[in-house]
Amino acid sequence: MTKLVEFLVRSDEYSHEEFAERWQGDHADIARDLPGLKRYSTSVPVNPDDAEYDGVLELTFEDGRALNDAFESDVGQEVMDDAAEFTDPGAGPRMVVKETVHVDATDE
Repeated sequence: MTKLVEFLVRSDEYSHEEFAERWQGDHADIARDLPGLKRYSTSVPVNPDDAEYDGVLELTFEDGRALNDAFESDVGQEVMDDAAEFTDPGAGPRMVVKETVHVDATDE
């Protein structure tokens, strides 16, 4: 599996709470329709006042081609356009990684 991991920074116009509500609400409703998406998770810091970033995004696809195809699609463009309204694109680090799961007790 190929995973996109990105640390997000909110736009100055949003409080952390407003950012999280938008990101995990209306935006998630759009992003979950990305073609080829296998897993989609969002994480927000427990103490946002002490955190460098406002959230961590993880999108999992079968491979790099599927990831690229997803963001070249109409839905992918809509996701990017929407995210630009409440995040500061490129402000945080982004990596595309190959995931190796060593323990997964969440299925129990």
